[in-house]
Amino acid sequence: MSLSRTTSDIISKRSAALLLLLGCASLELYRVGAGAKSADDIRWFLKVALVQSALYLLGSFIILRSRSSRATLLITILFAVLFRLSILFSPPYLSDDIYRYIWDGRVQAAGINPFRYVPAAPELAHLRDEAIYPRINRRDYAHTIYPPVAQIVFLLTTRVSESVTWMKFTMVVFEAIAVWAIAQLLASFGLARERILLYAWHPLVIWEFAGSGHADAIAIAFIALAFLAWRRNAHLGAGVALACATLTKLIPVVLFPALLRRGRWKVIAAFAVTIIVGYLGYLSAGLVSAMGSLPVYSSEQGLMTGKQYYLLNVARKLFDANVSPLVYIWAGMLVMAGIALWVLLRKPRPEDNLEAPMALATGTTVLFAPHYSWYFTWLVPFLCFTPSLWMFYLTIASFLLYGTWLGDSPDDMLLLNSSIYLPTLLIALMEFIWRRRKN
Repeated sequence: MSLSRTTSDIISKRSAALLLLLGCASLELYRVGAGAKSADDIRWFLKVALVQSALYLLGSFIILRSRSSRATLLITILFAVLFRLSILFSPPYLSDDIYRYIWDGRVQAAGINPFRYVPAAPELAHLRDEAIYPRINRRDYAHTIYPPVAQIVFLLTTRVSESVTWMKFTMVVFEAIAVWAIAQLLASFGLARERILLYAWHPLVIWEFAGSGHADAIAIAFIALAFLAWRRNAHLGAGVALACATLTKLIPVVLFPALLRRGRWKVIAAFAVTIIVGYLGYLSAGLVSAMGSLPVYSSEQGLMTGKQYYLLNVARKLFDANVSPLVYIWAGMLVMAGIALWVLLRKPRPEDNLEAPMALATGTTVLFAPHYSWYFTWLVPFLCFTPSLWMFYLTIASFLLYGTWLGDSPDDMLLLNSSIYLPTLLIALMEFIWRRRKN
């Protein structure tokens, strides 16, 4: 007994030491990556992200294989904080969306509905400056696209400071909330809290939130809180939290069926009321205007032409058929309806570990193939509960979408997406076969 415990302690110390080394190496790479300034730097930035991803995978392997210990948990949290601090004060490199966040907060503080005018409108001329306004993307023709909860966060944040660093800090705070909620969820499933490393050390979420300040961090925090409330049978809280996530990025609404196995009427009522109340404060711009620039965004991203959809483009290439994008959209919706029905009707098992919402989130992401890496961040928390090689690959490979900086022609997009989705499918198939044989 004593010998076994001694051996276990030695293994735990070795695991902690290895994590310490991996953390130090990764921290240096964040410092190096923060030096990227222009589009010409994207190649070497992606190389840095690739090496970081390799270190992250090693750290994840150690956590999943080692015995739970306070030392590994402390190291995990310590470096999660240091990674974010190392790039928090650097200017955003991968995206300029954060400038719209600050602008929307400023507009609201002036008592103006952010959905009413585009930033270049003469009615907002008195709010322009040299630090934020010139960096707003689509400022000449697109209204804000961000829903009410995101707008409230933008307003509250900019009342403290209208700076990029402070907005990024807000997103890191929401990440801290997500980490706490994920840790509580892990404990509720009887899983080691150290698994939080699979989220907290993932290079994708670190670069997108501490680096670029994307609002997806808010949605992830509310998603984690929704499922924590659900696990604790707090059905009203689950409905409110998922509605807040939806009022941040819209797409989390697809997770709704995963909350309906119990307490469904409370969840439905809380969700619906929260959505209605959230939009009430912004309806002065008109019902259609309160939806923001979704039509503009849909047109730019090729949602109506089919450019957006990888699987549709593969089908067109392979079969030389001009399949209507509307047919694909309806087919995709039917597939998602099928996944939702499976989620609702299947018998829950103790070992499920959030497999149902993961299936809904992954199905949506793969079918509708976003063109931006940060749309993959909401998949990362599920790694903590159901770690799979294909999910590791999918979330890490999403960095490749920054290759669009070098070219985004239809052939370029087909190649980039094939590099993401085909290996993901192959790895998932191999894992499925291996597990079937093992059982």
